[in-house]
Amino acid sequence: MSYAVPDEYREFRRDLHRHPEPAWCEFYTTARIVEALRARPLDAVHVGPDALDAEARRNVPDEETLETWSDSARAAGADPDVLTQLAGGNTGCVAVAERGPGPVVALRVDIDGLPITEADADDHVPAAEGFRSDHEGYMHACGHDAHATMGLGVLDRVLESDFDGTLKVFFQPGEEKIVGGKPMAESGHLDDVDYLYAVHVGLDHPSGEIVCGVDGFLAVTHFHAAFDGEPAHAGARPEQGRNTVQAMAAAIQNLYAIPRHADGATRVNAGLVGGGTATNIVPDASYIEGEVRGETTALAEYMFDHADRILDSAAAMHDCAVEVTTKGAAPSAESDAALADVVGTAASNVDGVEAVVDRAELGGSEDATFLMNRVQANGGLACYVGVGTDHPGGHHTSTFDVVESDIALGIDVLADAIRTVATDAP
Repeated sequence: MSYAVPDEYREFRRDLHRHPEPAWCEFYTTARIVEALRARPLDAVHVGPDALDAEARRNVPDEETLETWSDSARAAGADPDVLTQLAGGNTGCVAVAERGPGPVVALRVDIDGLPITEADADDHVPAAEGFRSDHEGYMHACGHDAHATMGLGVLDRVLESDFDGTLKVFFQPGEEKIVGGKPMAESGHLDDVDYLYAVHVGLDHPSGEIVCGVDGFLAVTHFHAAFDGEPAHAGARPEQGRNTVQAMAAAIQNLYAIPRHADGATRVNAGLVGGGTATNIVPDASYIEGEVRGETTALAEYMFDHADRILDSAAAMHDCAVEVTTKGAAPSAESDAALADVVGTAASNVDGVEAVVDRAELGGSEDATFLMNRVQANGGLACYVGVGTDHPGGHHTSTFDVVESDIALGIDVLADAIRTVATDAP
């Protein structure tokens, strides 16, 4: 079998690559996916608020930002009717194909981009072949354009097969800010799912390698701490000020001093910090955007409890106030061995697969865990699959790209695994 990706999927992936959009702003991406889905014999395509629980969303951009991205999507040719359905940043969709009385099998793919300026060197394939990002300062630096294409391809393969059951494909927004998984998990569309697969390309695994079950998801919480103080002249009347930069600095130092935990790995990072207006003014407003992670959900909660206390204490120490807001969060999860075994069997029978890895650790965070946990809590099984690709730059870098033939390989492996679980329950 040849793994030159079919032209339709190559063009679809490259179109998405040219139009990367951040969380809750995936207007063009969703509209383009919906256009492709409605050209297929599906039983339902749930769009926008029908695809997720809008009340469970976090960190939604302001109206001006949403309008800017929606207008950009419209100018790029997105269907105005679909854009109307996505109003307010209710992006994402769910495709449903009912093909018999068998089990309900689901596939989750993510669709958002990153705030990274894409490389424009001649040796960067998207630049050389004319599909570099049109949105300067944003790019698909983690392969979500490939994931969305796999979702479409898996639908096609399953629809062409003797699949007996119902297939749902979740095109999920907002993974990079870990805000889209929970609203989709709480949409109700997962409540009858028996088996769920999620997928990611790369993860430092080479082309031709399939990871049957990814584990090691760190639970994570993103937070924003806004410090509020009092301005004053820094030379003439410094004692009249309440200095938020002092509070912020004390907080940062002590965040990194949170004790490690005997039960497993923990992480903390103050990723974005800032404040003040001029060198001669005591700064009355400062902020920290940071994150805590844990090997388990309980460990992440331990880290956040300490972080919250430290932020409050640092503010009080310098007679300031602080407001701490959770911007995004995701729990830990584990892939079910039974579903991973099905992937292993499918991969071993697909030409082009050169290595099959039973298990691997992610070492990061992913909000597919909300969907995985939801299915598992309802008695189903869930598994996160890795499809290797020789990406020239690491994930979240300006030179990231995927080998397009690996998209076709991933489609075949996932479609075969989905067809198998529908007929031979693990």
